[in-house]
Amino acid sequence: MNETRIHYHGELEEVRSDLIRLGAMVSETIGRGTAALLDRDLHAAQVLIDGDDVIDDFCLGLEERCYRLLALQSPIAGELRFILTSLRLISELERSADLIVNVCKASRRIYDVEFGPQIRGLIEQMGVEATFLIRAAIDSYVDADTSLASALDDIDDRLDELQVAYVQAIFRSHSEMNLNLQGAVQMAMIGRYYERVGDHAVNIGERVMYMVTGWLPEKSGAARQRLREAEAEAGVEAGNSTAQNDEAGEVARLDSPHEEGSGEVPDGA
Repeated sequence: MNETRIHYHGELEEVRSDLIRLGAMVSETIGRGTAALLDRDLHAAQVLIDGDDVIDDFCLGLEERCYRLLALQSPIAGELRFILTSLRLISELERSADLIVNVCKASRRIYDVEFGPQIRGLIEQMGVEATFLIRAAIDSYVDADTSLASALDDIDDRLDELQVAYVQAIFRSHSEMNLNLQGAVQMAMIGRYYERVGDHAVNIGERVMYMVTGWLPEKSGAARQRLREAEAEAGVEAGNSTAQNDEAGEVARLDSPHEEGSGEVPDGA
């Protein structure tokens, strides 16, 4: 292997290492953002808001290096997929960090709200799940682990369920927390921000599948969407069929002379 190729592969490894570092930065941001929210720590929230510029600059520099590799090295096959996947991961991680910044901004708007035990517990769990998903997504990238990458969508279901439970808890306890409409909206959006972090982790998993197999995630995503639409349509048709059967049964019951209370006497009575 000539010196140019050795240097090129060294640059690819640097991209991988820096993406691991970026993933760690985002994971740490999730934990710190959750703590700032639960502790009502305005200073910690502001530090994270201001510190987002560091993540943005890091992402920009990493993107520029990836584009330079594309332009100068003309990678093909697996190396091309690695760089394209890395670019997508940079975007997904940067957006995840932005979502936690949104959590911090929302925490300032509801500073005077006292969280009940259930609300606090759900926020803490959402933070834990979001952190786990990001770390698992990065692990799948580093290890080229298609099993873990494909499992992220199912793992994300836990975070989706927590977000639904969280919103329901807000509506049940809004009077106890003395929430106005704006406060309730801010509280609900916090759950949405965590849920979106999970979605970004799932997107990373799909791109890892592409990196390893060459199979575009849009193909599998389109197939899943068609399956869901077919299942939904089948459910509607089944519901309509049941309703029609119930209606037919009701008509038959009303028309039947043997029905108790019909007012008619059967033949031979």
